[in-house]
Amino acid sequence: MRRQFAFPLVIALAILCQCALARQQATSIDRQPAVAGQFYPGNAAELRATLKDLFANAVPPKGIGHVQAVIVPHAGYVFSGGVAASGFNQIDPGRHFDNIFVLGPSHHVGFEGASIYTDGNFITPLGVVQVNTKLGKQLVENNKVLVSRNDAHQLEHSVEVQLPFLQSRLGKDIRIVPMVLGASSAATCKKIADALRPYFNENNLFVISTDFSHYPAYEDAKRADKATAEAVVSRSPDNLIRVMEENARKQIPDLVTSLCGWPCVLTFLYMIENDPKVTIQIVDYKNSGDASVGDKERVVGYYAMVVTARSDQKKESFNLTDKDKRDLLVLARKTVEQKVGQLDITTPDPSGLSKALTTNCGAFVTLRKKGDLRGCIGRFDASEPLYKVVQQMAIASSTEDYRFSPVDPREVNQLEIEISVLTPMRRIKSIDEFELGKHGIYIKKGARAGTFLPQVATETGWTKDEFFGHCAQDKAGIGWNGWKNAELYIYEALVFDEKELHLR
Repeated sequence: MRRQFAFPLVIALAILCQCALARQQATSIDRQPAVAGQFYPGNAAELRATLKDLFANAVPPKGIGHVQAVIVPHAGYVFSGGVAASGFNQIDPGRHFDNIFVLGPSHHVGFEGASIYTDGNFITPLGVVQVNTKLGKQLVENNKVLVSRNDAHQLEHSVEVQLPFLQSRLGKDIRIVPMVLGASSAATCKKIADALRPYFNENNLFVISTDFSHYPAYEDAKRADKATAEAVVSRSPDNLIRVMEENARKQIPDLVTSLCGWPCVLTFLYMIENDPKVTIQIVDYKNSGDASVGDKERVVGYYAMVVTARSDQKKESFNLTDKDKRDLLVLARKTVEQKVGQLDITTPDPSGLSKALTTNCGAFVTLRKKGDLRGCIGRFDASEPLYKVVQQMAIASSTEDYRFSPVDPREVNQLEIEISVLTPMRRIKSIDEFELGKHGIYIKKGARAGTFLPQVATETGWTKDEFFGHCAQDKAGIGWNGWKNAELYIYEALVFDEKELHLR
């Protein structure tokens, strides 16, 4: 009897296993390579050799710190592979990430939102790349702006071309969340950013896939790409939108787009815009005209950038000598004169500048005319040398402050220039840690934020409560008492002007 039951039981178990396997195969559809052999080698050995060569000749690791995101190009490796390798080179190869979110623009399918591949893993010539399908399905289920449609991924190269770099740099145990963005508006990008923001932390890596200008001539591309890149580094979504619109208005010959992956980049900037600890740094730039097979008449631009988040650890004190201050003020005035006079902007040779002026710092440039404000723009992130930031903010305050018309050349001699060099921000738990006249305040609540420079307290005579109340209400838009349950950061500013240094 036992033998009679044993054989049918074995058959039944085998049938059940086959059914389970069939169901698994029916629901699991691995995404096969679409552009292997076109954008990059389709043979594993050749691909490994290509990647080894690209990494060896790229910008070497610069010790930037813990990289939480990279912005890298997605063209064929012969054109943009070296720049992409420069970006991936900055990631610590020994670092483990829970998830790697790879955001690429849609080149083939039109839709509004972002599509996450949730039906299986990705395959490259180097092997299987695991997809966190569970997380992907949760994101789709909980966010209307996110969908799962395989057609958006089937032929798309913007995500695929990044995977061999990740496999080569971080090994075979990586786990990705592949996303193709089809957004056509800033509003959609904001919604995607809201869904992804909780995952931007030290445990995850974001790969933002984009090329820059498409098809202008070589020198035109360099100018347009520089303006777009500076907007990205500023971390301001509004700046990026404005610069792309300005590039379009310039009617640069053959310029089709300033940033083909703008939905991905804009989404990412919305994710980080109110986080004062986040910094974007440029690592490398080239365009297709620099490639051995490139044509300088019609090019595509490529940047590699890395994103880091500063810790709250105290840094060494930073000071400027009187000569440093004079040099910055002279530089700011000269830059304003050249900008409003439509002359070429000359940049000083950094070898002739002090260490302080070549240190990465945030800064504001304020213009006054007969004592009245005429323009003031600055940035907090310490991603570029101080002298470059002062030049950029001098240009911005004289021509881009939306509250005022651009400075007229006839006004330049009537301007008084003030510079505020910012120290790193520090989060505080109590208003008692804030000192009027010494500290600036940065208030952040959700997606809203606002700041007052330290000198605002001196100029207005406000009490501490008034200083915080006005900043919360007038700058952050969260109401007079909104600061009481918001994130509070303080910083100091080294403030100096032309009168103080006897330059006017």
